[in-house]
Amino acid sequence: MSKALSIFDTTLRDGTQSEGISLSADDKLKIAKKLDQLGVHYIEGGIPGSNGKDIEFFKRVKELGLQAKITAFGSTRRKDSLAEHDANLKRMIESGVQAATLVGKSWDFHVHTALQTSLEENLAMIYDSIAYLKRQGLEVIFDAEHFFDGYKKNPEYALSVMRKAEEAGADWLVMCDTNGGTMPHEVHDIVSVLAGTITGSQLGIHTHNDCELAVANSLSAVRAGATQIQGTMNGYGERCGNANLCSIIPNLQLKLGYQVLEPEQLKQLTNTARYISEIANVHMPVNQPYVGTAAFAHKGGIHVSAILRDSRTYEHIAPEMVGNRQRVLVSELAGQSNIVSKAQELGIDFDPENENTRAVISKIKDLEHQGYQFEGADASLELLLRQANGELKELFVFESFKMLVEKTADRPVVSEAFVKLNIDGASVYTAAEGNGPVNALDNALRKALISYYPGLKDMHLSDYKVRVLDDKDATASKVRVLIESKDFTNSWNTVGVSSNVIEASWEALVDGIRYALLGLTKREDYEEIPYAGTGLVNQ
Repeated sequence: MSKALSIFDTTLRDGTQSEGISLSADDKLKIAKKLDQLGVHYIEGGIPGSNGKDIEFFKRVKELGLQAKITAFGSTRRKDSLAEHDANLKRMIESGVQAATLVGKSWDFHVHTALQTSLEENLAMIYDSIAYLKRQGLEVIFDAEHFFDGYKKNPEYALSVMRKAEEAGADWLVMCDTNGGTMPHEVHDIVSVLAGTITGSQLGIHTHNDCELAVANSLSAVRAGATQIQGTMNGYGERCGNANLCSIIPNLQLKLGYQVLEPEQLKQLTNTARYISEIANVHMPVNQPYVGTAAFAHKGGIHVSAILRDSRTYEHIAPEMVGNRQRVLVSELAGQSNIVSKAQELGIDFDPENENTRAVISKIKDLEHQGYQFEGADASLELLLRQANGELKELFVFESFKMLVEKTADRPVVSEAFVKLNIDGASVYTAAEGNGPVNALDNALRKALISYYPGLKDMHLSDYKVRVLDDKDATASKVRVLIESKDFTNSWNTVGVSSNVIEASWEALVDGIRYALLGLTKREDYEEIPYAGTGLVNQ
């Protein structure tokens, strides 16, 4: 029977030290609720009293009724003082949390240099602070800062710190690789020594990723006897980040056989990781293990042909176990298997023996050669496949557009677009202003169509990216535009390529409209609206 482990999430405290991340009290409450649904056991909320956001968080989090234990973070009492008089310790108690995380020095170099006190006084600071919090009825988690560096320099003192914390009644002794420079074999050896020394407290591990070993070091610590694993979602944290719980949790449960989360909770891992990245406004790497969009993506034709027979050929787990999904990418490397698999995923009846299949493969490769990229533009790809399969016909015809961009000395730039379409034989001409030429084009295009397709009012452009494909021609270079569009329930990506950024943007905008109209016909409340695309409709 595998040993039960505790997951300690410090995204709201250590994670916010990551460059570019700043969370409001509302953000922290939303994340705490999501982490609780995932099933983590401890959620470290921050430092009580350090700022208004944390004060508000600790006050409001009590109203959420979370199952996870909310913990407050703080340091040991000041040197040459009393724990009962320490304002930091008092704020931790007054926050109303169930557990307190107390950080203390375990490296003699830090005691002398940072605290500028004696080794004996440091031990007294640790003992007094823990004992005081225990008398107030709190569960105490002692984070031994720089424990591994301290052990390697002065093992006797590092161990005496842990014994003193245990003597004071600490529930958890957490070994911190604060500088992130320890190797996995060192972690295993040192944790094994401590596991053979400590009997009254449980052991935990807190690692940083400066050598890209935080996950490996956490796993090594668990195998040596640690039962609490501290980390952050998506590996957020100062410098190179903290141990990534999105990798640690499934590695422990699916690879090493430890009980961490319930299987249904584990299926929420991908959704939780992406939700938190949205709240933090930090782009998730597509190749992030387990939860990234490319974690189970397949591009090469030989690979796709194999996974269609048995996904185990190129997938180490079933992606559904962590809430992710298999994706087949279509690109210049695509073979017939890619096209057929993608069509099946989209519910398109695509005959692999049909001449259209070979024609689509050829067309995709030609478009990719021109600079198009469909890996990040699934909506444009779906439209291409449906059109090749004979599912779409013209509904409206593009005739022309014009742009006016005016800048005067006494007013900001004004962009205005004029769009002319032919819809059901009628010429429709509209004009609209926008915050820049692309926004103006988007507004004019939707203005022309919205009386025919009112569902478009729910759609908006949510992201816009331009990439120069070849910089040798400077400002005349060919560019690729990727546009993300959203409505109330979905988002989709489209692509356009041209040596003119406005034309490339127009292509991506039109495909975005096409896909929106295609999606509207799938909803019961829009059953009367034709199945439309860039002018295309279901036959």
